[in-house]
Amino acid sequence: MKINTANIFKGDLTIWVIIFLLCVVSLLAVYSSTGTLAFKYQEGNMFYYLLRHGFLLFVGIILILVFQNIPVYIYNKFSVLLIVSTIPLLLYTLLKGTNLNEASRWITLPGTGISFQSSDFAKFSLVVYIAHFLAKNQNANDEVFKKNFNILMFFILLICGLILPANFSTAALLFIISVIILFMGRVKFKYIFKLIGVGISIAVVFITIALLFFPDKGRVATWKNRVEAYFNSEKIDSDANYQVEQAKIAIASGGFAGKGPGNSTQRNFLPHPYSDFIYAIIIEEYGFMGALTLIFLYLILFFRAGIIVSKSKKAFPAFLAVGLLLSLVMQAMINMGVATSVFPVTGQTLPLVSMGGTSIIFTSLSLGIILNISILNEKEKIEEKQNEIKSKANKTDVINNNEKENSNPSNYE
Repeated sequence: MKINTANIFKGDLTIWVIIFLLCVVSLLAVYSSTGTLAFKYQEGNMFYYLLRHGFLLFVGIILILVFQNIPVYIYNKFSVLLIVSTIPLLLYTLLKGTNLNEASRWITLPGTGISFQSSDFAKFSLVVYIAHFLAKNQNANDEVFKKNFNILMFFILLICGLILPANFSTAALLFIISVIILFMGRVKFKYIFKLIGVGISIAVVFITIALLFFPDKGRVATWKNRVEAYFNSEKIDSDANYQVEQAKIAIASGGFAGKGPGNSTQRNFLPHPYSDFIYAIIIEEYGFMGALTLIFLYLILFFRAGIIVSKSKKAFPAFLAVGLLLSLVMQAMINMGVATSVFPVTGQTLPLVSMGGTSIIFTSLSLGIILNISILNEKEKIEEKQNEIKSKANKTDVINNNEKENSNPSNYE
């Protein structure tokens, strides 16, 4: 029996091609970058992390296939439930979450050993809620809009505030994404500036208190060291700037064409070469051309998803696609920027390339929804054409009937 792949891989086919290319890049990069990890924890079994990561990518593809078939308006219906359920989840993470690298970012499911980052769920929930708000208040009067905007602002600040202590970069990224979506939703500047003003004020107060009372503890010390290392890299001791220096060596040794697949040497020295700094390993092995190719893939993804947004005729799908698209592409650019010393170290992963289950799951979920919106656009386009044909047919029938009536001799008796 012949299988029609068009019935399986629906929506924008270019996006599907990008997804599979990113998966190939991911498998090659993770296999190469986990060598040290394999010898340290798996007795040199190089295939352990590759197979585990390959399985997660397979699960990601399945999730994309599932979510591309779920009607997008379901998220609109449950947007309030999503955003409200995020709050206790983030509170639990902050107070009792699993600590990795002195940061409570993770929740471990009891009895399974499986951990996930609640901030990824929060990011998705907030984007859905903002899209819901913009769609609902498109034609609202000033009084109603102001009331609803204050509720939205409360959720944006609360969600970002709960993420902030353990994951400053994600909180800042989510806040910026929220502002951009509101700007693209043509929200009046007075409301956007109000959100920015209150958000920055809260962040400044929090950072000031943290630096005054906890300057050398936990994440505060980490933020401080990273910012100092970024602005004064030449004056900071090598231990504090170790990650950045090793990434620079990896990039510099890659040259134009790279050392070739599996020939990285900096993977043995660079912390987290399979996640936060995987882009540096890719450049080392595939050179300047490999670096540009990966950027090009994300730009094509951005362009194709942008076309989907422009074709969407309903407010909610359009704003949801914008939010998910911004989340993916901005995260990718920040990860690349960190590896190339454009930005301070943040801990953001490279979507669909870095090793990590939570990142793959929520990236796949986002891509599945974007593809569903693409399918919805095609359906609406077909329905429009069918309606036009019906309308023309009806007009033709009316004209023919009129002509018959006029030509009937009995009408003149």
